[in-house]
Amino acid sequence: MAVETAQTLDRGLRILSLVAASDSRFTIKEIAESLGISRTVAYRLIVTLEERDLLQRDEQGRLGAGFGMMAFRNAYLPELKSRAYAALTELADSSRATAHLTIADGDDAVALLVVEPGRSDLHVAYRVGARHRLDTGAAGKAILLGRQHAGGATPMASTSGELQPGAEGLAAPVLGVPGLEASIGIVSLHHIDAAVEPLVLKAARAVTEALTAGS
Repeated sequence: MAVETAQTLDRGLRILSLVAASDSRFTIKEIAESLGISRTVAYRLIVTLEERDLLQRDEQGRLGAGFGMMAFRNAYLPELKSRAYAALTELADSSRATAHLTIADGDDAVALLVVEPGRSDLHVAYRVGARHRLDTGAAGKAILLGRQHAGGATPMASTSGELQPGAEGLAAPVLGVPGLEASIGIVSLHHIDAAVEPLVLKAARAVTEALTAGS
C-alpha cells in the first residue's frame, strides 16, 4: 500500500510539473502519454487535482494550472528574491538605474524585487508590488517576449513614458527556469544608452543560473 501511495503521489507531482513547465494546455490523452500511464489512471489523478484547484480546464476541456498552484508559487517567492538580489544589485550599480525583478500574475506584471543604485544623483523610485498590464511597460513586454522565445538570442523590450512620464525602461526575460515567467530590467529618468543592454542581459542570465544551480 505504501509503495502504491508513493507511486500515486509521484504521478500527481509529475502532472503538476508538466503543466507548470509549459505555456500550453493539455488533453487527458496527452498527459497520459507524457507520463506513460493509461488514460483511466490519468483521469483519476486529474479529477483529484481539479478538486484541489491545482488544475483547471478551459472552454475546450484542455488542462492548465489552477489557482491553487499560487500557494506553492507564493511559498517560493522569498527564495526567488534571495537568489536574484545579488544580480539586481550589480545591475543597479553598474547601470546607475533602478533595477527590478518582475513576475507574471495572470494578465499583469508585478514588481517582486526592486534595488536602487548606490550611486546616482537621480533615479526612479519603483515600488515593490507595483502592478501593470503585461502589454504595458518594458518589464511586462519582456515577459511576453519570453513566452514566444524559441531559441537564439535573448529578446529585449524597451519603452519610453508608458508607465511614468519621462521614464524609460529596458528589460529582458528570465529564460530557462521551468514554471517561472519573469523579467529583469531597469527604469531610468535618463535616456538608456544601448551600452546598458549587455548589463541587463548579464543580470537575466545570472538570475537563471542562480535559480537553476544544482538542478
